[in-house]
Amino acid sequence: MTTARYRPTWDLVLDPLVSCKLCLGEYPVEQMTTIAQCQCIFCTLCLKQYVELLIKEGLETAISCPDAACPKRGHLQENEIECMVASEMMQRYKKLQFEREVLLDPCRTWCPSSTCQAVCQLQESSPQDPQLVQCKVCDIEFCSACKSNWHPGQGCQESMPISFLPGETSSVFKMEDDDAPIKRCPKCKVYIERDEGCAQMMCKNCKHAFCWYCLESLDDDFLLIHYDKGPCRNKLGHSRASVIWHRTQVVGIFAGFGLLLLVASPFLLLATPFVLCCKCKCNKGDDDPLPT
Repeated sequence: MTTARYRPTWDLVLDPLVSCKLCLGEYPVEQMTTIAQCQCIFCTLCLKQYVELLIKEGLETAISCPDAACPKRGHLQENEIECMVASEMMQRYKKLQFEREVLLDPCRTWCPSSTCQAVCQLQESSPQDPQLVQCKVCDIEFCSACKSNWHPGQGCQESMPISFLPGETSSVFKMEDDDAPIKRCPKCKVYIERDEGCAQMMCKNCKHAFCWYCLESLDDDFLLIHYDKGPCRNKLGHSRASVIWHRTQVVGIFAGFGLLLLVASPFLLLATPFVLCCKCKCNKGDDDPLPT
């Protein structure tokens, strides 16, 4: 990252440096970028890295101002993003935007075939009810609710794990066991594909953490105790040593915060009377009548 350069005082009067809230460096105005919607200003390099990270990880389609205390909760416009990132990154951003639009549109859905992935239209009269959908690209017929083969007169199985069979135009679904490569997020029902990695999954759509095998929530399981017992025992996908090291780090973080609070508490108790006294004096001064 570019480091702030030193300039003499007389030069600062003509061209003052501006502080970046991300890297805390000071740069000339020409190296800064202002977000049009909220007028927050950051160094161009930091803002570029921030935008590229969010697009690469697919975390957000509406890229918000990186200042957590932004009073206007601003967002970067598409033309601002296009000026910062490469064309390949911009194409990925537009793709993520389109996928998000389809996900939020009750009258559109994705063809569940891994070899197709076309957008299919639903009947506008009752888009929330399960209905027969036929993909116009690959001609498969599926249920709009559970994405399995059309099942007239039968209810949908919400937790249905689905495995796609590439190269087949009919019966593209089959039921699988816990190792199915594609499953639905137990919270938002978005389809997730797992090709490698550990069994602790996080949905990019709703940020819900869960176990890939049994779909149990892991949002509050910071120590991953879930994989110490039951049917998912030792199925995390990491060595025992790495799990112990992870737990040591988590415990160390909480212990560090507790120790910091313990050390700081006497100073806070000592400072409280002075703060209250100063506040009372200020209030008393405000209540005093003005001299006539």
